[in-house]
Amino acid sequence: MALEASVDRRNYSPLATANGAAIVPASMHRLRLIPTADHKPDSYEDLKLEFTPVFFSSLERYLPPDMLSMPRDVKLQYMRDILMRYSPDGERTRVQRHREYRQRIRSNYQPLHSELYIMHAEKFFVPSFLKAIKDNTEESFRSIMAEPIPGVYTFEMLQPRFCEMLLSEVENFERWVHDTKFRIMRPNTMNKFGAVLDDFGLETMLDKLMNDFICPISKVFFSEVGGSTLDSHHGFVVEYGTDRDVELGFHVDDSEVTLNVCLETKSEEIFDYSHVPGRAILHRGRHRHGARATTSGSRVNLLLWCRSSVFRELKKYQKDCSGWCAECRREKKERQRVSIAAAKQELLKRDGNLAS
Repeated sequence: MALEASVDRRNYSPLATANGAAIVPASMHRLRLIPTADHKPDSYEDLKLEFTPVFFSSLERYLPPDMLSMPRDVKLQYMRDILMRYSPDGERTRVQRHREYRQRIRSNYQPLHSELYIMHAEKFFVPSFLKAIKDNTEESFRSIMAEPIPGVYTFEMLQPRFCEMLLSEVENFERWVHDTKFRIMRPNTMNKFGAVLDDFGLETMLDKLMNDFICPISKVFFSEVGGSTLDSHHGFVVEYGTDRDVELGFHVDDSEVTLNVCLETKSEEIFDYSHVPGRAILHRGRHRHGARATTSGSRVNLLLWCRSSVFRELKKYQKDCSGWCAECRREKKERQRVSIAAAKQELLKRDGNLAS
């Protein structure tokens, strides 16, 4: 997406809308690098759009200051012009089909727990987590956290009742899928089991979870990877067990920041990290991780991949300077060394397990 940039205004004359508001030509439309934090965006829930309504509400905060007071239709057209300029035809078609796919699900699936679909913070989160978010300081966040690995944070987050309701909602959705023989999309290319929560209506609640509860933490601990500008998410559950996904090899997530919360575990196996229902893990999306093979029991986790369109746009313009910059070259070699060492350690562990 385009960021703030200077434009040549010598040959520019504003266009007027039907209500008299002046806007710039589509070719000059720009977004701000820093969102207007205190701006209350319009709702686009009543419109049929090529992207989700929540996305437009989030994107609105990045509009230029003189656009924020414009009528909703003017702001919408401004944002759509930018999106259309940067979205290939194939991508627009894919987004439209996915939107229609979600609409078919939501028109036919009957939720089991309607209270899950609206954020009720006091009912969803444990008191210690709510207090840390309310205080909104690095000290308050660290007071509830452990850091077992540098850059990986764990803390108590979800109440048992919320975990139970979300599990039963997912089970209800999967029964509906089975009974109606509806073909659903799985969470990602790595997991063959699980469900995308956004697809059957939990998108708005999860978006509020990201904006109001994960963003404050990410701004403190992950600002260098887009944690300050998170504006979209992918929410889903994964299921591990002998009759589900057994393991997941080393990988990185398609996210800037990943939230991983255990909802249920029926396994007594102990690995490098043992999941506990209600306890969250928060880490950079590019932090390499995996799930060891499950030989008994089962486990279900809630995943929220939090993304920043601004950070991804900036990365397009970052160049590899390791060819001439000594510091960049040193950092690149160090990343390679750490990656190779981690891969060797994993192979040695696997060989040891096979030998035993």
